[in-house]
Amino acid sequence: MRDTGVRSLSREDVLKYSQTVCDGLRDDDDGVRREVLAHAGSRWSLGVIHTLGVYGPLRHAEIAKRMHGVTQRMLTRTLRHLERDGLVIRHDFEEVVPHVEYALSETGLELLVRMVPLWTWIVENVDSFRAARATFDQNHSAEKP
Repeated sequence: MRDTGVRSLSREDVLKYSQTVCDGLRDDDDGVRREVLAHAGSRWSLGVIHTLGVYGPLRHAEIAKRMHGVTQRMLTRTLRHLERDGLVIRHDFEEVVPHVEYALSETGLELLVRMVPLWTWIVENVDSFRAARATFDQNHSAEKP
């Protein structure tokens, strides 16, 4: 395992800790842990969290402008999921012309902060991913239809 500058753990310690975390996910009867974990792997959830973290409170249309490729339906669905899990706060100004804004909750901000090291790791290792893909594709080119 590569030294990442954080407290180095043995491979055995990492695997033991990983198993403990996975056991906690498996033992979650109502699935909340797994569902919230899904936000961390969702392109749109992370996009919303990042957008609100960078720009602050925004209306639906303003979020959509900053998130290229998201449909109105997907954005609405994502915002509802994030609001339900307490990662996003929806504020309805209760005006005649509807005015609703979304903002990150403290928990949402904490998720954003915790995702930065993962994003950094991905950016730092992109060349390794590309090389691995090229090798894989070269070795498995005969399998393509």
